[in-house]
Amino acid sequence: MFTSKKFYFTPQLSLVHLSSVSFLHFFYFIFFNNFMIRFFSPCCSMVLLNYLARKRTESGLVAGITISVPWDALKFSSSMEEPLNWLLFNRHITKSLHQILNRHRKILEKVVDVDYVLKARSIREFDERFTSLMFGYSSCMDYYRDASPGKKLPNTAVPILCLNAADDPFSPQTAFPVSIVQDLPNVALVLTAHGGHIAFLQGFFPRGENYMERLFGQFVHAVFEHREEMKQACGIREEQMKD
Repeated sequence: MFTSKKFYFTPQLSLVHLSSVSFLHFFYFIFFNNFMIRFFSPCCSMVLLNYLARKRTESGLVAGITISVPWDALKFSSSMEEPLNWLLFNRHITKSLHQILNRHRKILEKVVDVDYVLKARSIREFDERFTSLMFGYSSCMDYYRDASPGKKLPNTAVPILCLNAADDPFSPQTAFPVSIVQDLPNVALVLTAHGGHIAFLQGFFPRGENYMERLFGQFVHAVFEHREEMKQACGIREEQMKD
């Protein structure tokens, strides 16, 4: 549970604010020889990258993996507003956000005009009327700018593997931080032509292990079997790490 009261009711709605390391307990984890690595779903990957950029070597993690992360929140929002994407994704996500809001209506109506927020017909409108204001931003543009993890990658320190597909409507190809990653020894950005959003299926009958799972397994193995080599490659000194 988040320690900050403002996270108690809607922890999944903010992609930026981190009250403490306890937010990590919301997500998937693997323990191996007393070390920890995190695998994050797309939007939660934005939280992870923001966290790693803020904490650097004091994150409590030895590595991180992100799958289909939306690198630029504004470009994500614009992509979701394209006709087909709005029909397939945007309206359904917005409806889910309405349901979350209604679930805690009695509490939230003390601080926001719930009826006005429920008239939002897109993710951007919902963020403009609710999310950005709840977390102290003057507009959703400021919120999106702060939530976008791409330009914060230079502040990270631990090894990070990022997997994205060029045909992912949630993460437009124009948002990929290719030029930034090229100068970072600790970040690997793996791009595929196809894979959509967290799919990465393989074969005519994709029932077995997919590319995402195979890559995840290889990276986890490398992190724990070659931990010292990876730390050296990333320029991390032993005294910097707080295991």
